[in-house]
Amino acid sequence: MQTSDFYFELPDKLIAQTPLADRTASKLMVLDRETNKVWHKHFYDILEHLKAGDCLVLNDTKVVPARLYGHRQTGGKVEILLLKRVDEKSFEALVKPGKNARLGDLLTFGEGMLVGEVMAIADEGNRIIKFEYDGIWEEVLDKLGQMPLPPYITEKLEDKHRYQTVYAKNDGSAAAPTAGLHFTQELLAKIESKGVKIAYVTLHVGLGTFRPVKVDDVAQHKMHSEHYHLDAKNAAIINQAKSEGKNIIAVGTTSTRVLESIADANGRVREASGDTEIFITPGYKFKIVDKLITNFHLPESTLIMLVSALYNREKVLEAYEEAVEEEYRFFSFGDAMLIE
Repeated sequence: MQTSDFYFELPDKLIAQTPLADRTASKLMVLDRETNKVWHKHFYDILEHLKAGDCLVLNDTKVVPARLYGHRQTGGKVEILLLKRVDEKSFEALVKPGKNARLGDLLTFGEGMLVGEVMAIADEGNRIIKFEYDGIWEEVLDKLGQMPLPPYITEKLEDKHRYQTVYAKNDGSAAAPTAGLHFTQELLAKIESKGVKIAYVTLHVGLGTFRPVKVDDVAQHKMHSEHYHLDAKNAAIINQAKSEGKNIIAVGTTSTRVLESIADANGRVREASGDTEIFITPGYKFKIVDKLITNFHLPESTLIMLVSALYNREKVLEAYEEAVEEEYRFFSFGDAMLIE
């Protein structure tokens, strides 16, 4: 299968630059796999598609304000993006300009509030940086850091909490699990009152998820690993729904990747932590996920490949063409799709 098999034309004007005032007001395209029908609704209509006993699985990772602007000890400007925690005070980071971040170099942020030392050079030229600071790390980062918005969002985000799900809990992501951005606490309460079970997994989203596929043959692409966790309580909620023959509805490709990484051949999950490099493409046999709520993704991306694996590549591309015609908003702050 070729990467070009997942190409579609996307006008720049459809790339959402800002979030809607009401998270639930985004459009919702519903794809019915049994009838192949397409429905155009709004996200608050998701209630119509959830049944008592179904299990909605959310990724509760929290985006950290991981982009920092500072200076080298010699005075030159530097920008870093924290990618992955190595230990209590050390992170793997993308540094710009990388050629000026040599071993032993000191980087200062916030007029010395935060000081980092380049300890090692990691894969793809990333740096391992050890930080020194006074106080609590999360508070220092919250004061100095900025949200690492995707490069296709060029407008400034006025409220950084809008690039965060309302149920975000566990710090660690370099990007938001954007399918979850459509939920409010009020909508979640309505979903629970309908008898739908809600379970949480954690997958810390790394930038590797969004890197373009640079090979012609899809099978040659290698996913970057991302850390996940599922506790016993939430595993039990998911397993109960599965044993009762109810639907497991993954919110986002990140939740999907956690579930499919952990599930056994019988579609059961267990408490687990680890790193996953799972790459889901057409031909993959899903073990546990029955339905998927997701955003509209980049052409030729690993994300549209995953969506195509759950439904059908040709039908998904037809739906995307229809979304373009109907002027759906694409990507992180864009509209949503439900595949049922």
